[in-house]
Amino acid sequence: MDQPTLRALLARRDLRMRLVSTDLPADTLDRPLRWVHSSDLSDPTPFLADDLALLTTGTQFTDEDATGIDSYVHRLAERGIVGLGFGTEVQRPAIPERLVTACTAADMPLFEVPYGTPFIAVARAHSEAIAAQTYARRTWALDAQRAVAIAALRPRGLESTLSELGQRLDRWVGMFDASGTLVHAHPPRRLVSDATAALAEHAAELIARGGHASQVLTVDAEPFTLFTVGGARHLRGVIAIATAHLDAEARAVVTSVIAMAGLALAQSERWEAARRRLHSQVLASLLLDDPSLARQVLDTLPAEPVTIAVAPADAAAEAIVDWWERRRIDHGTSAFTGSSDAGLAMVVTAADQHLFDEVAERFGIRLGVSEPEEYRAFSRAHEQAVAALQHGGKNPGRAAAVRYADTVASSFLGALATDEARLVAASHLAPLRTHDGMEHTLRVWLEHDTRLEPAAATLGIHRHTLRSRIAQASLLLDADLSTFPARAELWAALQAVDG
Repeated sequence: MDQPTLRALLARRDLRMRLVSTDLPADTLDRPLRWVHSSDLSDPTPFLADDLALLTTGTQFTDEDATGIDSYVHRLAERGIVGLGFGTEVQRPAIPERLVTACTAADMPLFEVPYGTPFIAVARAHSEAIAAQTYARRTWALDAQRAVAIAALRPRGLESTLSELGQRLDRWVGMFDASGTLVHAHPPRRLVSDATAALAEHAAELIARGGHASQVLTVDAEPFTLFTVGGARHLRGVIAIATAHLDAEARAVVTSVIAMAGLALAQSERWEAARRRLHSQVLASLLLDDPSLARQVLDTLPAEPVTIAVAPADAAAEAIVDWWERRRIDHGTSAFTGSSDAGLAMVVTAADQHLFDEVAERFGIRLGVSEPEEYRAFSRAHEQAVAALQHGGKNPGRAAAVRYADTVASSFLGALATDEARLVAASHLAPLRTHDGMEHTLRVWLEHDTRLEPAAATLGIHRHTLRSRIAQASLLLDADLSTFPARAELWAALQAVDG
């Protein structure tokens, strides 16, 4: 029900009032009308409140006092009076023309109250409209609270509650989680990216500030009100509503939704903690290459063959798990996630392994990805994923999904290039480094499969010179470089110091 206005009051046929003013600015008659008061004082403004209509019989006016009438109307306009009603045939047979002119100049709505309509009847009619509007809003609030309570009992109760709130308010409602991600919106229209980013930024600021809070802001010329969700010491998110004003009844409904959302998120966190523990135990059983327990505990497992990805231990595991859950709901993707000391493991059917690239890019992390395997070889696939993650590929600082097959193809010796191996290799090669160019000469010779002619050509020296340098190196290393084991050890040392 609309808030009582002067337009609605004038529309009451039983009051038989008539609007005298013409050419009023748009919406002048649609301002909220708080009350109706009557007074014949020459200056009633000290006793008036904003947004009320004043009724008078005009005993304070004299025909000769045009300046007094102008000042009277000016004072009423300055005080915020919504409209002036003149009771005719009480003191004056008609409204003074000077009063009509002054109200027109001040854009003040002037209306006639006929003799047969007592002022008290006008005031009573408006009070009845206020009472009806109050009753309607309270009824709306009760219905809305009942509706959101029922919505909370549905599957995905929090999302249903927020959608119900959006419908009842007839406004856009969005929920941002503790990380500032928009996790639900109703209606599901997409905000422009700048608006979403701005709301997410303000939501994160409110959460970082701590404590229960609300904030009104404008984004792309659209007003929003933000409310924090959760306990003062543990905020869990922010609800955003596309409005700058909520009356008492609407705010009461929003408050109940905030309370339910806080409880739902707290329960969700407890459930999620239990789910993480269960999935960690299931992962431990899968690492024994026995999927029987997993199949008994879980509704479904990704179909074989499966591919495993492992994320670093410092990755945002909860956000990644939520992403897989939304992927399951929206696209039906079957995935299993579980944590161990090695990091978060993600298991999908081999046909869906391309999704690991999307996860790596979205969360800005590196993933180690195994080759496709059956569940009976799960532990081997997990070891491959961990090895690929630790190897890091050609660009270890770049977010990417690193395939185990690619790391194997790049270099077997590279997997052996540990810090300890590099230290041993440097000590082994130290005698060569006292002779300029000796290490480089041996590297080129080995790269040419120990063939003298092409290696010497590359080095720009004679083959006899090269042979002499190799003999000298054998003495320095105390190794017979004519044998394969010595050459292999030399090559491994050269690869290690480069690793």
